[in-house]
Amino acid sequence: MILAALAVLAGFALLIFSADRFVAGASSIASHFGVSSLLIGVTVVGFGTSAPEIFIALIASLDGSAPLAVGNAIGSNIANIGLILGATAIMVAVPIAREEVRDEALALLAATLLACAVLINGNLSFLDGVILFVGFLVFVFWAIWQAKRQPGDQDDELPDEMSTGKAWITLLYAMVILIGSSNLLVWGATFIAATLGVSELVIGLTIVAIGSSLPELAASVAAAMRGKPEMALGNVLGSNIFNTLAVLCVPALVAGTQLQPAVLQRDLPIMIGFTALLMYVVARKKALLNRVEGAVLVIAFFAYMGWLAVESVA
Repeated sequence: MILAALAVLAGFALLIFSADRFVAGASSIASHFGVSSLLIGVTVVGFGTSAPEIFIALIASLDGSAPLAVGNAIGSNIANIGLILGATAIMVAVPIAREEVRDEALALLAATLLACAVLINGNLSFLDGVILFVGFLVFVFWAIWQAKRQPGDQDDELPDEMSTGKAWITLLYAMVILIGSSNLLVWGATFIAATLGVSELVIGLTIVAIGSSLPELAASVAAAMRGKPEMALGNVLGSNIFNTLAVLCVPALVAGTQLQPAVLQRDLPIMIGFTALLMYVVARKKALLNRVEGAVLVIAFFAYMGWLAVESVA
């Protein structure tokens, strides 16, 4: 049990480190091939923030632990809104620039509705995975088109360029560590689930979801400390779109799985509820997400964690 817990902690630490190095290496290689910083920012950097969830979902699905992968995708979305956005708002009130995030918010709403449509029958099939993946590709091309129409400070988000040789070495070792740390984390998490008699779904919704959301938490807290708390909202919107489309499609494409009843009866409605709260925050006329509202989000998140804990014990 102790060894499994250490494996989970080490897996998280290595995932965060390797995801950062993966983005740095891939961005530099793309730059050397003449790919614009705009395209790199929308694709490589966007993928990098969700790399932990994607690799965890891939390894879990290959290991026959698809419920953990599904729980990771749904739980990460809940954690991003309740824990990350809420915690950031507690630190510094988050400005809501409705015009700037409106399109991303609508994209998240569309992605959530698409996920509900493919999950509602209780089965995540290969065809469902294809539909989600096509939705993900549509989002990426749409994001590139939007960024070209409204060029911003994409360059500020990219890591410093490195030499071609160093970039390839960085990319390769980061990929190895990503795969290895995902294996380590999935093994530790499934072992803990088996030992405690907790379902892999609940482990994915809690330990794995919170841990794999740490890059987004670090990015949002760092943005708040730099005096740019508005970046937290963009991070959450982008990450949740990637989780809903790119991460959730992985278990479907790899193996397909029958969803546990709790997914439709408890977890999916909770994810929809938190997403609806986020839509309300973006749509309303009030220009700030204040500390009290941030505290409400955090309390709601931990109430959900408590609900999972009580049901697991029962």
